[in-house]
Amino acid sequence: MLFGATMVLLISCGGNDEKKNSESSTSTDTTAASTTPAATAVNTTITTPQGMMSVMHKVADFAKWKMAYDGHDSARLANGIHNYVVARGVEDSNMVFVTTKVEDMDKAKAFAKDPGLKKAMQKGGVVGAPTISFATMVFQDTAAVDSKLRSRTTFKVKDWDAWKKAFDSTRGMITDNGLTVRAYGHDPADNHSVVLVTAITDTAKARAYWNSDVLKQRRAASGVIGTPQRFIFTIVQRY
Repeated sequence: MLFGATMVLLISCGGNDEKKNSESSTSTDTTAASTTPAATAVNTTITTPQGMMSVMHKVADFAKWKMAYDGHDSARLANGIHNYVVARGVEDSNMVFVTTKVEDMDKAKAFAKDPGLKKAMQKGGVVGAPTISFATMVFQDTAAVDSKLRSRTTFKVKDWDAWKKAFDSTRGMITDNGLTVRAYGHDPADNHSVVLVTAITDTAKARAYWNSDVLKQRRAASGVIGTPQRFIFTIVQRY
């Protein structure tokens, strides 16, 4: 009888210890879980207006031009102009497209007319007259995408706010057709002149969409005037 009572006591104590250990473990796990910080989503969208200057021109030799362009960087910085994107045309790789971010639009416009810029372009082997344009981008998506292929489309609209509302409401349709919106904005002095930049993730789908009646109807409904002008390019360097 004494032996049996001793065994019961030992078993009972062991069970209590296991219960305490289990409760302690559960408590520790719960505490650890509660102190683990939740993952924070990174916002890649920028809606703060950003002034930009874009230059498009043809060059005789891209490598020679790039060397001259890099050598003129101090002059750009002195005027509050910062490198952003250097790209080459898809149909003509000697057609160069450069986009810079500007701190002051008036200074950037003055720089565009400076004789020193013309001299630097001549040194780099620019062929013909360059096309220089300015824009205030009101939307930018800085998220990384696999494709370096881009489309820059410029067009006129009847009303900026009406176009923007219609465009934003159909963003999903654009994505479904091989395009990802990267940025859009308008001329600093005229918000009827719009510029739209997209990444091309599926060339076949994108071209079919550009030629579709659906897009023509969307343009008409959003107040687009005339035929948009599109330039397709590949990013060579992003600063």
